[in-house]
Amino acid sequence: MPVSTLRIFAWLLAYLGLALLPMAVAMLGSRPPPRELLVEAGAMLGLLGLGVLAGQLVISGRHRWFAAGVGQDNLLQFHRNTGVFGWLLVLAHPILLMLGDSAFLAWLDPREDLLRALTMAALLLGTTVLAVTSLWRVSLGLQYETWRTIHAALSLLVVAGGLAHALMGAHHTAGLPTQLMLVGVVGVPLALLIETRLWRPWRLRRRPWRIVEIEERRAESTRLVLRADGHAGMQFRAGQYAWLTVGGTPFSLQQHPFSMASSPTDPTRLEFIAKQVGDFTGSLPDLEPGTRAFLEGPYGVFSIDVEANRRAVFIAGGIGITPILSMLRACRERGHSQPMWLLYGNNDEGEIVAREALEDLAGEMPLTLVHVLAEPSDDWDGATGYIDEELLAQELPPDADDIDYFVCGPQPLMDKVEPALKSRGLDTLRLYSERFDLV
Repeated sequence: MPVSTLRIFAWLLAYLGLALLPMAVAMLGSRPPPRELLVEAGAMLGLLGLGVLAGQLVISGRHRWFAAGVGQDNLLQFHRNTGVFGWLLVLAHPILLMLGDSAFLAWLDPREDLLRALTMAALLLGTTVLAVTSLWRVSLGLQYETWRTIHAALSLLVVAGGLAHALMGAHHTAGLPTQLMLVGVVGVPLALLIETRLWRPWRLRRRPWRIVEIEERRAESTRLVLRADGHAGMQFRAGQYAWLTVGGTPFSLQQHPFSMASSPTDPTRLEFIAKQVGDFTGSLPDLEPGTRAFLEGPYGVFSIDVEANRRAVFIAGGIGITPILSMLRACRERGHSQPMWLLYGNNDEGEIVAREALEDLAGEMPLTLVHVLAEPSDDWDGATGYIDEELLAQELPPDADDIDYFVCGPQPLMDKVEPALKSRGLDTLRLYSERFDLV
């Protein structure tokens, strides 16, 4: 999604301030005598690491007020990168201390201080497991629900343990005022974690939904229609998504993000199309109508201004068609009159999601629909291969200021299409993109 340079700079500045808060608190107190350079560097890196890890709790909490307009997919990439950075800081902290003064080796000796040694070991192990399981979850064969449980528990352990460790160090954090400020600075992200995991599901109990339609469709996809059960539903913009929990309670590990495929016209009726790619999505066809569900949202900034009535280019791959389907339906209902183009890439004909719905839209709107297949059958007479610069030049009009671009799909498609579009000279402020890589 397009984000102004000023907004990115302001957000990064705010995040940097958040990460530096523990170090700033320590520097505000009475200054102890200076120690060896490596020792002081190690101490400061430890405090910075605590700030970075505490900031992770804020980034991952799906707070609408945090980094508004940046997009959850971008935040997720930032979260992963800063998580690795925090892990390196945690590792560098004891190494520098011990290189600067061998007396710090005693911190690892349980005979000297059992609680201190256990805290150190738990922090080092916890941050390592967090980083490894986050970066290589799929390679390790971890189910999303299992990883989510590990991630939440270890995040709480690492940040709370890091705070306790900083207080026990009592060199730069000595004195009750300094300690109270440090507890306050780190306590807020911890409280936000509790709000995300406990208080938010508690509030969702009052806004249940019912699954009223379940339809197994082509391309191993499942269409779900939900109705608000006793409330006004969910106001959303075409292209946004929500986190779905199925069952009698919102306190569940089975929470997954799905883009709305329906138009926002009726907030009490939401339609989703889910690709059967895992245990949870594979079980959706077995649900019974009337099953209770809960929705947290809406989220995302990948949406179209239906009132603007501008020319638009949509490029999708696989299940990335769902938010675009919502946008097209919204445009149809608003009487969109400007030309639009949709390039939709899939492996073969059997993987085309919502094919009939897309063809209906193309027949009712000024929409040029181009299916692109990587492995077509012998009787396929449409476009073949991949959506690349050559295909864009062949199927799309020359770029102009009145054309907006919307791109959504898996990582390989995004990595190929975004540079190809930019090479056409378009202004990136007219390029809206969302990567389907949240879980």
